[in-house]
Amino acid sequence: MISVDHVTVRLQGRVVLDDVALSLTERRIGVIGDNGSGKSTLAKLLNGLLLPDEGTVTVDGFDTRSHGKEVRSRVGFLFQNPDNQIVMPTVAEDLALGLKPLRLEAERVRQCVSETLERFALSHMADRSAHLLSGGEKQLVALAGVMISEPDILVCDEPTTLLDRRNAALVMKTIAGLSCMVITVTHHVEHLDGFDRVLVIDEGRVAHDGTPDQAIPSYLESLS
Repeated sequence: MISVDHVTVRLQGRVVLDDVALSLTERRIGVIGDNGSGKSTLAKLLNGLLLPDEGTVTVDGFDTRSHGKEVRSRVGFLFQNPDNQIVMPTVAEDLALGLKPLRLEAERVRQCVSETLERFALSHMADRSAHLLSGGEKQLVALAGVMISEPDILVCDEPTTLLDRRNAALVMKTIAGLSCMVITVTHHVEHLDGFDRVLVIDEGRVAHDGTPDQAIPSYLESLS
């Protein structure tokens, strides 16, 4: 469970999130809102990439401020741009990097990498340059690199923004097949079909919190 307890965040003197309080327990949670509304800031709070100025964020009781390592072992984060996440020369090497904090023996690392490549249908790319892949391929590699350590929760910050329709659908289908809890920030409300809960963020506050068929019309109405 993730608890956001009366959190306020200020960036460059501007209040980006204002006294937000949430308890996140559902298996699939979507976060929508206009550019600059604070939704990506909220996402970065959930695994300690960003710390609140006021209030606390806890994951299974671990405070992101004082127990960052424990939080990050539980909450994986998928960035909008996979180039911000892929750092090693080849696909296999990049996946192996995700296991480094676990201090596994070399043979176990090779086994985990092989299993994860197969799981995400990337085995044929193992030795390819990770930086020369297509946008969709890179995002799948980035996703596999996060999931190789088997986090309990995955936070996705607009994971399809840079992708064409076909690759966006592939990435979202892959994410939908994950067994862990997933929190997805997106502008594409059609990607939230089947989600358990949707948060609408507006000017740093939660403007609506409900099922997709409740929250999405509220958001779309605000755009008209």
